[in-house]
Amino acid sequence: MLVPPHPQDGPASSVAAPPQAALLEFRNVQIVYDNAIEAVRDVSIEVPKGQIVALLGSNGAGKSTLLKAMSGILHTEDGSLDNGSIHFGGEDVSHLAPDTIVRRGLVQVPEGRRIFPALTVEENLVIGGYTTAAAVVRERREQAFTLFPRLAERRHQIAGYMSGGEQQMLAIGRALMAKPALLALDEPSLGLAPLIIDRIYEVIAALRRDFAMTVLLVEQNAQRALQIADAGYILENGRVVLDGPADKLARNQDVQEFYLGLSSAGHKSMREVKHYKRRKRWLS
Repeated sequence: MLVPPHPQDGPASSVAAPPQAALLEFRNVQIVYDNAIEAVRDVSIEVPKGQIVALLGSNGAGKSTLLKAMSGILHTEDGSLDNGSIHFGGEDVSHLAPDTIVRRGLVQVPEGRRIFPALTVEENLVIGGYTTAAAVVRERREQAFTLFPRLAERRHQIAGYMSGGEQQMLAIGRALMAKPALLALDEPSLGLAPLIIDRIYEVIAALRRDFAMTVLLVEQNAQRALQIADAGYILENGRVVLDGPADKLARNQDVQEFYLGLSSAGHKSMREVKHYKRRKRWLS
């Protein structure tokens, strides 16, 4: 069962905390598909322990590819890690099997949720805890029901008949059954209604705040991600073009104009955004 490491009774101290060691590191990673198409080039990313790090970028920037490499499933799409390494807890996990990676506490919620539609909510959760003892599975299942009361209400419902938002809750709950040290979420807000997105983000923030969980948040929704993240990286065409503290990125003019659609005159039109994209020179 997820148990908070200590109570959060008062406001956070005003004294700056010392820098956290990186729990997850991508070191000069290069990923190639079909031995020909370079999807990611020389990417280095650090995810400090106990923080939320946002990985942002447009569709096709390489975000999901990095998560697949992290989870050991690149080979399913004829992808390969041609250079660099991925370290978790100080150990190189670049070539470990997916189930070994999960057992070490590195767990991903994939884009599109990927639940088992023919099984019930409860059965989906039980499958998520396949690496642990039955008694522990029961404890973690109740924790998932506490975080997502709607899942408790529908515990015997066939998952495939649930709404997209409910399926996303189930996907996150299933991942938590493995008791991750680091939870990677791939586009958790994609295609969801605003109220459901609010709930998903409340849970993400609570996982870090109450359970000291480390989170790698992959999103196209830069505004929402930067609101709860400690730090962020922005990918373009398989390369990191900007990185830094989340609040600094949110104030960056390039990010405001292109990713948040804002300028000094307010929201930009799509024509203006496209023009801005043509003239920006982040990769130079």
